Amino acid sequence: MLRIGVDVGGTNTDGVLIDVTRLHEPDRGVLAHFKAPTTPNVSDGIEAAVREVLRLAAVPPTDITSLSIGTTAFINAVLEADSRRLAKVAVVRLCGPYTKQCPPFIDFPKRLRALTEGHVGYVDGGFEIDGREIAPLNVDQVIEQCANIKEKALNNVVLSGVYSPLDNEGRQEYAARAIMQREFGPNVNIVCSRDVGQIGFLERENASILNASILSFAQRTIRGFKRAMRSLNLTCPLFLTQNDGTLTTATSAARLPIRTFASGPTNSMRGAALLAGLDDRKNNQERKSTIVVDIGGTTTDVGVLLPSGFPRQAAAFIEVGGVRTNFSMADVQSIGLGGGSRVRITESQSGSHVSVGPDSVGHYLTRDAKVFGGDVLTATDVVVAEGHTALGDVSAVAEIEPDIVQRATKAIKKLLEGIIDKMKTSPEDITVLLVGGGSIIAPVNLSGVSDVVRPPYFDVANAVGAAMAKVAGDIDTIEFLQDRSIHDVIEKIKTKAIEKAVEAGADPASARVVEVVNLPVQYVTNQATRIIVKAAGDLAPERIATVDGLDTATETGSDNLEILETEKVILEESEVSEEVDIEAYRPEVRQDRIWSLSELDLEWIAEGCGVLGTGGGGSTYPPFLMARQLLRNGQDIIVVDPEDVPEDAVFLRSSFMGSPSVSAERLQGGDEIPASARALMRYMGFTDIAATISEEIGGGNGIQPMLVAAEMGKPVADADLMGRAYPNMYQSLPGAFGIPGGLWPCAISDGVGNTVILPSASGPKAVENILRTVTTEMGSKSGVSMAPLSRRICDEFGIAHSISQAWRIGRAIALCRKHNDLRAVPSAILGLQNGACLFVGKIIDVQREVRKGFTWGSVTIAPLLQDEEESDESSSGLATITHGPDDRLIIPFQNENLYAYLQSPDRSKKILATVPDLITVLDSQNGAALGTPDYRYGLRVTVIALAGHPKWTATPQGLSIGGPAAFGIPEVPFTPVGDYKEPISVFAEFYNAT
Repeated sequence: MLRIGVDVGGTNTDGVLIDVTRLHEPDRGVLAHFKAPTTPNVSDGIEAAVREVLRLAAVPPTDITSLSIGTTAFINAVLEADSRRLAKVAVVRLCGPYTKQCPPFIDFPKRLRALTEGHVGYVDGGFEIDGREIAPLNVDQVIEQCANIKEKALNNVVLSGVYSPLDNEGRQEYAARAIMQREFGPNVNIVCSRDVGQIGFLERENASILNASILSFAQRTIRGFKRAMRSLNLTCPLFLTQNDGTLTTATSAARLPIRTFASGPTNSMRGAALLAGLDDRKNNQERKSTIVVDIGGTTTDVGVLLPSGFPRQAAAFIEVGGVRTNFSMADVQSIGLGGGSRVRITESQSGSHVSVGPDSVGHYLTRDAKVFGGDVLTATDVVVAEGHTALGDVSAVAEIEPDIVQRATKAIKKLLEGIIDKMKTSPEDITVLLVGGGSIIAPVNLSGVSDVVRPPYFDVANAVGAAMAKVAGDIDTIEFLQDRSIHDVIEKIKTKAIEKAVEAGADPASARVVEVVNLPVQYVTNQATRIIVKAAGDLAPERIATVDGLDTATETGSDNLEILETEKVILEESEVSEEVDIEAYRPEVRQDRIWSLSELDLEWIAEGCGVLGTGGGGSTYPPFLMARQLLRNGQDIIVVDPEDVPEDAVFLRSSFMGSPSVSAERLQGGDEIPASARALMRYMGFTDIAATISEEIGGGNGIQPMLVAAEMGKPVADADLMGRAYPNMYQSLPGAFGIPGGLWPCAISDGVGNTVILPSASGPKAVENILRTVTTEMGSKSGVSMAPLSRRICDEFGIAHSISQAWRIGRAIALCRKHNDLRAVPSAILGLQNGACLFVGKIIDVQREVRKGFTWGSVTIAPLLQDEEESDESSSGLATITHGPDDRLIIPFQNENLYAYLQSPDRSKKILATVPDLITVLDSQNGAALGTPDYRYGLRVTVIALAGHPKWTATPQGLSIGGPAAFGIPEVPFTPVGDYKEPISVFAEFYNAT
């Protein structure tokens, strides 16, 4: 059992030869290792590395049982937007009437979109969340799309169906693929989105497009790998390593190269675990999480190995080349620190300052560093001068002042401690594995670290990880738990996942479940829950010889791999407009006092709606994209000040009701809200409206009225009826105050011809219950129109200038980002609305459960350690509420954040803020608001509370419907965090009467 692992990095291609039968020995079975320079044609570097490890170990090629390669070649094609590596793609959606308001390629950067967009088509098809078909697949429509694609001479096609990951029988995407294969023949690549990603339509489709665009290049590259194997006389199967630390065959990699995009850091983590002997512990319950620090020449990559031995996965959405995707990727954070990092001494009035990085001499270390005869002071020089390691010419650094060495060493130590603690999920000390050629710069002792382990062969851990990657099988599905045991459901899925791993080549004796995730679906009444199970095992010895490493997809075609770095053909980004100076930017308020929104205005409003959503209201991302697309299509989105509208003019109320999970998959077609509005207006005898208005400014519903208004040629009113987000339909101010027409009549529609009008109801909660039940039947998402209200009523029972407030919040965050002053984000927001900064810390626990269709839960946040906190110079004088080092901030939520309290070690509680005031959790790393579904372990966060409007906070009606008692917690008292400050409207500041 001799395996070769190769990892292709930006500078070096590492190769290692391992005897699997000797893993228990101190050298972990490593027989030989070698670093070869990475070549423009990556196959040449791979061949050089493999040839050398065979020579060093004196092993004949015929004895090798597998070759596993990790490569960055495919992701680099996307990151570099190289037109010779990327091909145009045809996208055909199986969606019926849905998704059309958010078309394919909508969020691609302009340059990448120009390279990849070839054709867009829509056909009947798709599924609801419960597995029902939206519409059966229409064969004639698919054939018509094939004719259009042939006419455009496109060879790469993506089939993207709504909820296709639930289609285990292959009724739609696979059936459409079979039709296309018959129409096109063998020379067209057809990618089914269900094979690429999971729930999350736009992100899954984006990943599928990227995958399809690089298919031809990936197939050429893998043919190059096979050519190199033939040159080396290797007859073993070829595998590629995937993002999650598992293996895939050459056949699979030729179909799904996107799954190999980020295999490098994962290989390092898996290799570190094996070299350190962690895999020797058979009972993973005895093992805790471990942090792996991979230090190269330029950067340090840090990830977490879970007790299962697999890397902790990143958040649901990953950006690749500016494109949002949802394929699996390890949670890796990087900083500009490596062996080649430049050390600088700068002088100021307060004295000299020593800094390390983030710039580096990179692969010129052996030429430029002082110990190698150069004239650049690097991190490597510092550790040599300190006597920490012997390398190069020690005398060349003898003249460096000890104070400089000491301060540079301290800077290195602080950088490493900071990034390590950022990845920790508890304050307890943790074991750190140091790997990578630059790991010699790391100090022996690090704060917050119990043990620092530099395993043998640490400098080729990535290649070891490639050689010893496991084989996995995963199941990601939505189940309905009515009259079913969650335990029984999960056990059956575990069995299927293990069977899937064995089918992929895992040894049945070692295959086991390594991950189980249960994510209840919000706002549904059928107890739907998303269950993700992954199983993994060692590559089975008896299966190695039978694994099919090649097929015609990788054997045939052009072998032209001579793509040199100097020959890149990169599309000029001529279409990209000049960057806007956001400090000088003024919104366009016309002479008729109409605010005409720009793309930048939309971006800021969406950001502000996220903050005002207090953790709920749904994602602002899809509706923002749709609104931006309307502008790009030449339509106007205009905002009017309600003060300029006659009192008796009527405002149309519009929003979506349903599950955020469905909103992320069954993207709207555009007629859901208009259909309900048309039906309601006919029923009530309205023939026209003056403007649209949002039920809630918080979250995605803050933007939806803009879409409706633009399609109707109407303005949207600078106001809403809530001032935040709440989970129930009756929790609007018209509902709270019980005004006529506040909650009924109303209408809902699913956009496929089903519309229900509710003329009357027995009470406010009946409206919620009835509409929620009907919405579930409509696929758990419906467009809602409540009874139109006059401008006078909206003034009296609404929140004025809330769009202006969202815009100002978004602008404040954008300005902080521009000045690289993210610590100033809370104070910038609190300069717009009174309130308080409650806490700065890190999420250490998240609990979730579903009750009556709503997700209830809590998030626990621990304070940052003193060494983690940065200078207060950028905090603009903002102070947080005093707390002890062992106190925790706990925020219970029901879709939105309900209240926040400090809990001391003695379990005593101190309430800091409650609804109706707005409690928002900000991501400290980028200033953006987090939704409650986004809460996860390890995130650094800042919690702020903003004053709610007096209509909520100072009236019996408001407190009864929107205060603590409304959520079943009457024992929690309401104390305002501050006096409400009326927002300054954009019209008041930017309208110029002249």
